[in-house]
Amino acid sequence: MRFLILYQQPPDVAAFERHYFGVHVPLVKQLPGLRRYTVSRDPSHVRGASPYHFAAELDWDDLPSLQRDFASPAGQEAGRDVEKLEALCPGIQSMIFELQDL
Repeated sequence: MRFLILYQQPPDVAAFERHYFGVHVPLVKQLPGLRRYTVSRDPSHVRGASPYHFAAELDWDDLPSLQRDFASPAGQEAGRDVEKLEALCPGIQSMIFELQDL
């Protein structure tokens, strides 16, 4: 199960990244079911223009694991912190994908 988050270009990159990497990432890394947390920086535009600063991809074994983690106290704290991220980087988009190997 993949949770994908797209961050648009923040008005103050330094303030956003300071909070994201100094506060948010440590909160999320406390989630016991989290298997992988990656950030992709400096997207290369293949088609059209992209307003994104970076994308984060978080992986869990399955949807119930993801749901348990976000229902936990640590998950709720990380969720509340998204409001602070949104103030630093408006227009955050997120989605959940079920992964399939082909």
